[in-house]
Amino acid sequence: MSSHRSFSRRQFGGMLAAAVGAAGAPALAAAAQPKGARMQAHPLIKPARLRQGDLVAIIAPAGFTDDDAIAKAVGNLESLGLRVTLGTNIRAVHGNYAGTVQQRLDDLHAAFRDPQVKAVWAIRGGSGCISLLALIDYKLICANPKILIGYSDITALHLAIHRHTGLVTFHGPVASSTFSEYTVTHLKNVLMQPQEQYTIPMALENHRRAQTHANFTIRTVHDGQATGRLTGGNLCMVSALAGTPYAAEFHDRILFLEEINEAPYRVDRMLYQLDLAGNLSTAAALMLGVFMHCEADEGDIALSLDQTLDQHLQPLTVPAVAGYSFGHIRDQFTLPMGIMATLDAQRQTVTLLEAAVS
Repeated sequence: MSSHRSFSRRQFGGMLAAAVGAAGAPALAAAAQPKGARMQAHPLIKPARLRQGDLVAIIAPAGFTDDDAIAKAVGNLESLGLRVTLGTNIRAVHGNYAGTVQQRLDDLHAAFRDPQVKAVWAIRGGSGCISLLALIDYKLICANPKILIGYSDITALHLAIHRHTGLVTFHGPVASSTFSEYTVTHLKNVLMQPQEQYTIPMALENHRRAQTHANFTIRTVHDGQATGRLTGGNLCMVSALAGTPYAAEFHDRILFLEEINEAPYRVDRMLYQLDLAGNLSTAAALMLGVFMHCEADEGDIALSLDQTLDQHLQPLTVPAVAGYSFGHIRDQFTLPMGIMATLDAQRQTVTLLEAAVS
């Protein structure tokens, strides 16, 4: 009897191992990859450029919005010479979200499915995009490539869609942002007037703000030039997706990060998470934007934001900078996800080495 039990356990163990080997091999293989290993990439897909008179869909895939923000968003896009259509569920409210997961997903899919719509523009960030990722019809998006633009929580959509389709998407102002001349200039030059090479200087207004707001100060931790594909976005979202099928790849990339309303110890923890999950040292460069309201409270013994960031930037041997003109700020430039670019730390510029739209 005991011999029979022993045999049964061995037999069960063998069957279980075989089942895991058959069903879980990809997961085990992924887990066995070395830190910072490269992922299989889709061919790059460039959406068509925006033109005067094009129809743009404004959707709310994350936090809820209101009529004032909708009116501002419509005015912003019409000022660019674009026509606007609103997502069916844009006024929906479900807790802090702009409707249920299904409502927000339906508007995203409808915008990509509609052949008249040339761009999909998020009205705001907030939270909630992460709940859409496993349900998105990536084949639909791949078959109907078009511009997707937004920042903050929209980072989740950028990373997931680029990784699973190869589509170039755009980290830039949400539709309800306050558009400055600097923002509009670089928005148009990237989306509507593409060039084979396009150099973006930092905003003069941000230089002026640095005189009274230290977080706007441009700092070079490691000088030099670096070339690679652009990836990144909001630090909270990039770190939240680490280790998932929607994570950013750092290897040979220019990794750009920005944040708002996070204490230095939280920023520290998120950067450690990124390093543990993807190895920051494999990036071609690190480019940090303006981290808004991320300083420790006055009188707190915590490390300052700069000290916190430098703990992660100083050990690197690649160009590393902070205070560049993107993030939760008025004067921000638009970053195309997946495009080859050069960061020049000495000149404080980013040069796109190819057009981001066709």
